[in-house]
Amino acid sequence: MAYSEFLKEYRSGLMENVHYGQISAVNLTKEEFVSVGQDYEPVYFRSAAKPFQAIPIFMTDFIEKYGITSKESALFLASQRGEIYHQEALVSLLEKLPINENELICAASYPLNEEPKTKYIQQGFEKRKLFHNCAGKHLGFLTACLANGYDVKQYCHPEHPLQQMIKKYIAYLSEYEVEKIRTGIDGCGAPVFAIPLKNMAIAYLKLARPELIDDQLIREAVIKLTTVMNQENHIIAAQNFICTALLKDPNIVAKGGAQGVYCFALRNEGLSFALKIMNGSESPWPNVIASVLEQIQYTNQETIDRIKALSPAFVRNDAGVEVGEIVSTIKIV
Repeated sequence: MAYSEFLKEYRSGLMENVHYGQISAVNLTKEEFVSVGQDYEPVYFRSAAKPFQAIPIFMTDFIEKYGITSKESALFLASQRGEIYHQEALVSLLEKLPINENELICAASYPLNEEPKTKYIQQGFEKRKLFHNCAGKHLGFLTACLANGYDVKQYCHPEHPLQQMIKKYIAYLSEYEVEKIRTGIDGCGAPVFAIPLKNMAIAYLKLARPELIDDQLIREAVIKLTTVMNQENHIIAAQNFICTALLKDPNIVAKGGAQGVYCFALRNEGLSFALKIMNGSESPWPNVIASVLEQIQYTNQETIDRIKALSPAFVRNDAGVEVGEIVSTIKIV
C-alpha cells in the first residue's frame, strides 16, 4: 500500500514518531487536484459514512411525524460522546420512536467521554445500548425501516434492503460502481463500505454542493442532513473534538471515522478532501487538516486556529512541561 509522510513528532530534538497517510482532493468539476500517497485501493469509510447512512431517514417524513427536533435528528449522523446533552437527546429521541432499545444490535456501553462516564458509573447506572457511540445511527436505521415497511429484524445484515439502499446511495454520490464497493462489518455491527479516497472526496463534494446531485429526493435529504450537522455540531461529536470544531464553520461539511479516515468539504470553494492516517491514529487529524487549510490559503483563520487549539504543535510530559514538538510535513501544493 502506498503512503506519504504527514506528521513527525520530536522529543528533545530526536524524532520519535512518524505518521504516514494518503489524501485525495477534488474540485467543483470533480477533477482530482491533490493525490498524495495514494494507491487508489478501497478504504473503509467507517463513521465518515454516517451522512450517507442517514439519507434514508432524512428522505422520509418520519422526523416531522414523530416531532423529532433538530438536536435529536443530529444523532442519526453522530458519533456521540456520551455528554449529558447527548444522553438527554438520546433518551428523548427513543421516547418518541416506536422502537425498543433492545432492538439495537450495537453493544451496551458507558458514555464515551471520561467525565460523563465517571459520573454515570458513580451514580450506579449500568451500560446501555442507547449510549453506544453509534446508537443514533442505529435508531435512524430502525426508523427508516419502519418508514419503508422493511423488517426490522437483521436490519444490519449486508443484504437487508436498507443496507442495500445505502450502498446504492454511496455508489451514486461517489460515482463508484456499486459492484466494486467492498463491504465489511463496522465496530457497531453495521455494514461498512470501502471505496477509494478520490470517490469519498467526490461524495463529500456533493454534501457541500448538493446542486451537483441530480436526484431531487436525495438532494433534498442531503440539504436537510448537512444543515443539521452544522446547526447541531456539538451533537455530531463534542466540544474539543475536530468534527464539532470544523462544523462550527458553516462553510464546512466534515465527518471522521475510525482507523484514521477523515473527510471534509468546503462549500464556497467547491473543494473536497478525503484522507487516511495509515496507522489508524486520530491524533494527527487537527495538525494535518490545519496544514491543508493553510496550504490552500483558506480565508477563515478562526477555523484554522480552533483546529490548531485541539492539538498544539508541541509535546508535553505528564507534568505539563514542553519536551518536544509536532511538525506537519504533509505537502499538497
